[in-house]
Amino acid sequence: MTLLPALPIVIPLATAAMCLATAASRRVQRRLALAGSSAQLVASIALLATVRSEGIQVLEVGSWAPPFGISLVADLLSASMTVITAIIGLATVVYSLQSMDANRERFGYYAILQVLLMGVSGSFLTGDAFNLFVWFEVMLMSSFVLLALGGEQEQLEGALTYVTINLFSSALFLSGAALLYGAVGTLNLADAAERLRGGNVPVYIEGALAMLFLTCFGIKAAIFPLFFWLPGSYHTPPIAVTAVFAGLLTKVGVYALVRFFTLVFPGHGVDVHGILVWLAGFTMVTGVLGAAAQSDVRRILSFHIVSQIGYMVMGLALATPLALAGTVFYLIHHILVKTNLFFVSGIVARMQGGYELSRVGGFASKPVVAGLFLIPALSLAGIPPLSGFFAKLALVKAGIEIESYGIVAAALGTSLLTLYSMTKIWNEAFWKAVPDGIAAPRSAGGIGLMLLPSIVLASLTVAIGLGAGWLFALSIDASSQLLDPRAYVDAVLGSRR
Repeated sequence: MTLLPALPIVIPLATAAMCLATAASRRVQRRLALAGSSAQLVASIALLATVRSEGIQVLEVGSWAPPFGISLVADLLSASMTVITAIIGLATVVYSLQSMDANRERFGYYAILQVLLMGVSGSFLTGDAFNLFVWFEVMLMSSFVLLALGGEQEQLEGALTYVTINLFSSALFLSGAALLYGAVGTLNLADAAERLRGGNVPVYIEGALAMLFLTCFGIKAAIFPLFFWLPGSYHTPPIAVTAVFAGLLTKVGVYALVRFFTLVFPGHGVDVHGILVWLAGFTMVTGVLGAAAQSDVRRILSFHIVSQIGYMVMGLALATPLALAGTVFYLIHHILVKTNLFFVSGIVARMQGGYELSRVGGFASKPVVAGLFLIPALSLAGIPPLSGFFAKLALVKAGIEIESYGIVAAALGTSLLTLYSMTKIWNEAFWKAVPDGIAAPRSAGGIGLMLLPSIVLASLTVAIGLGAGWLFALSIDASSQLLDPRAYVDAVLGSRR
């Protein structure tokens, strides 16, 4: 038994505790957060390397055998997601060192950020439905505090919307977990999958459970028509908080959809893939149309979170090896790109004082900032040879192979509208002259710690695009595990089956 699956959870927990214990010193908290996030990244990379070489890793917490105890399970998908979580966590800490105000730091910003990272990693690694609910609640509590920290009216309004809809989602999740236990007598995902495959649960009960979990995770993932809470809340907190939310939180919902609808409800009793195709298409289209109608950079990018979730759900809906590989690839690509776009928007605001497109301009004269925007923006739109092109290519090809032309058309049309809205930001903030009455962009010389993580994420985006083969090979292997979950079930239950 290896302890590696616990480290991406334990390290941020310990870091948060130490940050709270040293709350009187901002300098110590900063150093602890930086050290803790670095250690989480090292542990996550070690976990992925172990899974890649030795297979699925399982930790029976307290040595209680599944399905009675808590299991932490790391397969290729969950291990990959912990790595990208740690990358974003470290990047956000570095960005925050220069962007976060002193008051929020004094009131525990770094500790709460570490608790959020712990909740995200726990969600990816748990092998139990009830503990997934617990990790969702950890994320909800910490994200609510981060949203409200500072006490500004706009923040509190956004936080109230956010927490209300997510509490409703949590109630649905808890109800679904209770009904699942009533139906199969277990909440261990591998054990539940085995018992559902036994055919002892009526199809109508399985269908009701599947739709309940689809609604719950659909709210978390912000799919159509359950996304309205996201654009109303994500633009309100400091940009570092918005960036980590945009990169990670909705992806936990997508991950849960993928895990449940490939392992627990893969279609042997009820097939929701036809529903998911329609949801994916509407999510793409409504999200990108919402983005095209906005004039605030943060709102444009927030609506784009919604539209891009549609691509990830598309891969799950098509449910072929190539499509699921495209979803895995898209998850990793989008987390990097979307976080970086918010980072760059924060740099623009720091240099010129705002996010409204009518009040910024002249950034074409700042080649570093312009380049840092262009790379993730073009990748988001799917321009080759950046990472977004290969992610969308896999999904489109998968759709064509099974003659699902409607969703392919929606995906291609959304890409064009995404390029349009990215072009709108470029024309207004970068190409346009400085508006009358607005000061020219200040020098970027004093914000090196904001530029550094953006440069690193942009470099990773380029590297993934130019060397897409290795990540796509990982995605294909992860897709194979998802479509044939026997290895997952055997690793968790082993000889106790």
